[in-house]
Amino acid sequence: MSRDGRSRTRTYAAGALALLAFATACGDNGGGGTTAPAGTSAASGTPQPAAAAPSSAAATPGAAPAGANAAAWAKWNLTPLPPAPAPPADKPIKLERTGPVPVFSDVKTTDKVVFITIDDGAEKDPKFVEMLTDLKVPISMFLTKDIVKNDYGYFKPLQALGNHIQNHTVDHPVMSKLSPDKQKSEVCDDQAALTQQYGTAPLLFRPPFGDGANTPTLNTAVQQCGPRAVVLWRESMQIHDMQYQAGDKKLKPGDIILAHFRGPKELKGATMTQMFGDLLARIQEQGFSVARLEDYIQAPAS
Repeated sequence: MSRDGRSRTRTYAAGALALLAFATACGDNGGGGTTAPAGTSAASGTPQPAAAAPSSAAATPGAAPAGANAAAWAKWNLTPLPPAPAPPADKPIKLERTGPVPVFSDVKTTDKVVFITIDDGAEKDPKFVEMLTDLKVPISMFLTKDIVKNDYGYFKPLQALGNHIQNHTVDHPVMSKLSPDKQKSEVCDDQAALTQQYGTAPLLFRPPFGDGANTPTLNTAVQQCGPRAVVLWRESMQIHDMQYQAGDKKLKPGDIILAHFRGPKELKGATMTQMFGDLLARIQEQGFSVARLEDYIQAPAS
């Protein structure tokens, strides 16, 4: 799953195939280039009720990828990442029960960790499920209803590993081009579908391309539909390397990385597992661990 002047213009075509191609291009226009709209890194406020994470999430809290062994990593021709530290008791990001939702693209932390988020859901490669089962690397999935509805079941084994499912609209539009009512339906209808299918209401929302992230209209729509934060990113994974917003082209503690569920057609012949392996290699080269984003967020409590 660039937002600046370097973004390439896209042509919209009708039909399901065009929708899929458009949606899977999210990283190229929406962070795959370089720049996502900047947001705040943390918020604090009154707790609010939020749906519980899958029960399996509690079995692997913030320890990934410590549970994976060297043989598992060698199977994928990778060097193991250092294990992530235990999640902080005092969460850097504290979400409020009501009111405007924060927008953030990183997490304020001194832990040498980054967070992987994967968007859309077009590529449903069984080998990727096998890979995450072996490596126990945590991800957050921002899913688009019209892209995943043909196979909701694919993402359930990934959820069972403790990975959270978050909101990424119904059909991946440029949100700022929509009326307020249409923006609301894009967020609310995806929220309802994902909650029904996966048993947990998404806590987080990502607008396609990061578009409209800091606008009052979209913020209102997100508030009305249930998510309590808008999540952007600092780096985006392409095929073999990352594109950075920072001029030094280096990861920073707490950076959120954007990737996509993509296959050989979009990755110039590379597979989803090859792309993800290259992402992990780039993280390993810089000495970072991968932590679970939701472990650094205090959801509103009841």
